Amino acid sequence: MATIKLDIVTAEKVVYSGEVELVMAPGHEGELGILPHHAPLMTTLSAGELVARKGTEEYVMVISGGFLEVLPDRIIVLADAAERADEIDIARAEAAKKRAQEQLAHSTTQVESATAEAALRRAIARIEVADRVKRRRKV
Repeated sequence: MATIKLDIVTAEKVVYSGEVELVMAPGHEGELGILPHHAPLMTTLSAGELVARKGTEEYVMVISGGFLEVLPDRIIVLADAAERADEIDIARAEAAKKRAQEQLAHSTTQVESATAEAALRRAIARIEVADRVKRRRKV
């Protein structure tokens, strides 16, 4: 099957770089599926699960938003933050979710509310991705 180069980058590091057959990413308008020879595209990403597949291998991570660009020879993901699903500390994510919920309940300005909502979305995405990966491994 055809492959395309995928680079997933944050401000701190290159998180992934390799050839893949499929990328599934959380777009703001819904899930995006990108295959080799896809039309050029640039879009924003939401917090959620990003999956890259090559053969039977699957690379699963959670991103907290960013941008995705599809070029003729590569896919570039510029993520605000990215974490491999198998490295997610669920207890830490649950604590972040609780903090964000408390901040949201006590926010007094639109900026505080928006910041708390973004933190809550990130925490929920981390928890959901970690749970999905854990369930897949049990099957």
